[in-house]
Amino acid sequence: MIPPSLKKVVVIGGGTGNFVVLEGLKKYPLDLTAVVSMADDGGSTGILRDELGVLPPGDVRQCLVALSNSSRLMRSLMNYRFENGGLGGHSFGNLLLSALEKVTGSFEKAVEEAGKILYIKGKVLPITTHQTRLKMVLDNRRILEGEREIYLSQEIDQGYTTLYLEPHPKVNPRVIEEIASADLLVMGPGGLHTSLIPNLLVEGVCEAICKSYAKKVFVVNLMNRKGQTTGFKTSDYLRELVRYLGKDPFDYIMVNVQKPPKPLIEVYANEGDLVDNDLDQERVIFAHMIGGLHDEPKRDLLKRSLIRHDSKKLAQELMKIVDHL
Repeated sequence: MIPPSLKKVVVIGGGTGNFVVLEGLKKYPLDLTAVVSMADDGGSTGILRDELGVLPPGDVRQCLVALSNSSRLMRSLMNYRFENGGLGGHSFGNLLLSALEKVTGSFEKAVEEAGKILYIKGKVLPITTHQTRLKMVLDNRRILEGEREIYLSQEIDQGYTTLYLEPHPKVNPRVIEEIASADLLVMGPGGLHTSLIPNLLVEGVCEAICKSYAKKVFVVNLMNRKGQTTGFKTSDYLRELVRYLGKDPFDYIMVNVQKPPKPLIEVYANEGDLVDNDLDQERVIFAHMIGGLHDEPKRDLLKRSLIRHDSKKLAQELMKIVDHL
């Protein structure tokens, strides 16, 4: 049982962004819940979805590992990716979650059981337990099918009409309950079109966020993605989220002011540029939040940024807000 005195923090997103936030916050006495997008369809996750009919395990796996208090070996095992043979490209954790879903007959139960195996601190909840695909209609009327195609697109910044999920999924009712009872809601960092907005497309989620009495924080990305968010500033990210939320509910906006090493910026010249802040408001929190450079493991066919938030620094800034709740 969670002691009633613990503050309840709900982190909404997907993929690497959720991982960074959760890994830092799990070191503090909090009641943590990760709400995870179910739009992932790249690499191992996409193959398992298509071949086994299971829900996408990849982003959930990352959250489970982030919250895990088990041994380093067990965490490494969950992220271990087979390099060749029939299992080439699949991570062990994805296979485990898919097998557990088949055995238990429920993805939620599979996540719960995996959480016990990994001795996680907190809960990991899929935002929906229904199969769905993320789609985007560009201004030129072309339709991008699936998260992977959207992630790899280089023409989104030329204009898009809408993002939507098909079929339109029902929300996981536990997610609404967690949002309603939260003390702090954290959204971001993460892919704007592929990790953050997909959560807002599930019916009832935007309303729950806006109605919640929790303090709400938006953690702005460090980097723009060329062809998608080229030249985006803080206000552009905020505008896109508000477009789907229906209003601006954020009490705090967390912005990084630390510059990565120049050689690293040059390496990323073809990928995108640093996000500049253009908001001069009391709610904007400025902090040094860039993490150290490390080798990038192979991922689900989608390249991930090496310029990342430092989980410890980010958690420290979030805890300053929690301590005043």
